[in-house]
Amino acid sequence: MSLVRRALPEDAAEVLRLRQVMIDSMAPTAGATDWHAEALPTLLGRLTEPDGDLAAFVVDHPERPGALAALVVGTLEYRIGRAGNPHGTIGYVFSVATDPDARRRGYARACMAELLDWFRERGAGYVMLTASADAEPLYTSMGFTRDPDPSMRLHL
Repeated sequence: MSLVRRALPEDAAEVLRLRQVMIDSMAPTAGATDWHAEALPTLLGRLTEPDGDLAAFVVDHPERPGALAALVVGTLEYRIGRAGNPHGTIGYVFSVATDPDARRRGYARACMAELLDWFRERGAGYVMLTASADAEPLYTSMGFTRDPDPSMRLHL
């Protein structure tokens, strides 16, 4: 039996906590958690949609009941088709985090494998993510390659 399970609405606060762990690891001065209260209702709604375009896979923390040890979240997106992906469905991984005291146990890898299966089952032609330097070896070992296209962002 797999340790990985689909996140439930009652996991929402822990999902936000682990997302903050990821954010803090990439920008240690971030630290602000005031956004959690505003994000929680939306996340609760998304976690109640089992057939929606968002999936979160988690591992329960083995030493702390009610806490999560690892988290992977992704979403399906539609982009007009192209060669190699004529239906235009792509997967996007945007949150991968492991509680600091639960690292090096294979939890993130197991969660990623479940999410990749979820993407395949829904017809994603490819999967995109942004990798930190620490996480890049995990993704490379799972077959991810660097994308040569530069990314830009506009905050609205």
